[in-house]
Amino acid sequence: MSKPNVRRYNEIEKHKREKEPISNNYKSNLFYLSKHLKKVYPIELTHKTYSLPSSLSRLSSSLSHTLNDSSPLDQKKSEVSASNMVVLQVNPSPSEKELMRCSWLTSSSDKAYVKFHDECWGVPVYDDHRLFELLSLAGLLMDSNWTEILKRREQIREGFVGFNAKQVAKMGEKEINELVSNVSLMLPENRVRSIVDNAKCIIKIGKEFGSFSCYMWNHMNYKPIINKFRNARNVPLRSPKAESISKDLVKRGFRHVGPVIVNSFMQAAGMTIDHLIYCFRHKECVDLAETPWRHF
Repeated sequence: MSKPNVRRYNEIEKHKREKEPISNNYKSNLFYLSKHLKKVYPIELTHKTYSLPSSLSRLSSSLSHTLNDSSPLDQKKSEVSASNMVVLQVNPSPSEKELMRCSWLTSSSDKAYVKFHDECWGVPVYDDHRLFELLSLAGLLMDSNWTEILKRREQIREGFVGFNAKQVAKMGEKEINELVSNVSLMLPENRVRSIVDNAKCIIKIGKEFGSFSCYMWNHMNYKPIINKFRNARNVPLRSPKAESISKDLVKRGFRHVGPVIVNSFMQAAGMTIDHLIYCFRHKECVDLAETPWRHF
């Protein structure tokens, strides 16, 4: 074979070898190499140790710079797309501020009324001064409501000397006129006079029964009435027990003590527990009512 033919033959063989697929020997070597690398760098760690080549890192930095220098229209589009993204949120568990209360309390209820509901209303009361105070405040419901009354409760309590029946019973015309003219109290004259007259009746009851508390709780056989209403519409404005107590109070000379007023007084003094059954105060007041009665 001449030299030109030999050269031509070598070029043809070389061209064939370049078109042939990768040899099995190369594949086996590659498999062995990858298998060996897995022993040194576990597959779950290799992806964390990889780093971008310098050329790719320069490309990513240039892209981020381009995005930051994008037009306001492009930025607006990105903001809109971000606002349309759906983000899953987990609602937190109810806190102590979200306790279930009676339905007549709403988010717009006055703080004084909410505090009275959460701390006082429905709690059994055995103190003469407090019973006299609640009976007097309930008597004001003829002209106002609990919210307005409780807003000026401290001023009323101060005006009537802490509802000490002995001191209130000694009030004369001068003291009565001062209370009527007090703008912060906003009490009509007939209401002031009825409170003073009721104080005199309480002193008489104290001499007969030992205390005003003993007289009131004797009507209840020293046990509160525990109701289990689920709806506010089921809570009555008056009850048979309130009617019987009202009649006896009127017979003893009390004023402004109708069945509706007495029923409101009994609810406030815990003689009747009318918290709705799902209200968090229902169980607390029931637990207090079931403790043995003690009078001090």
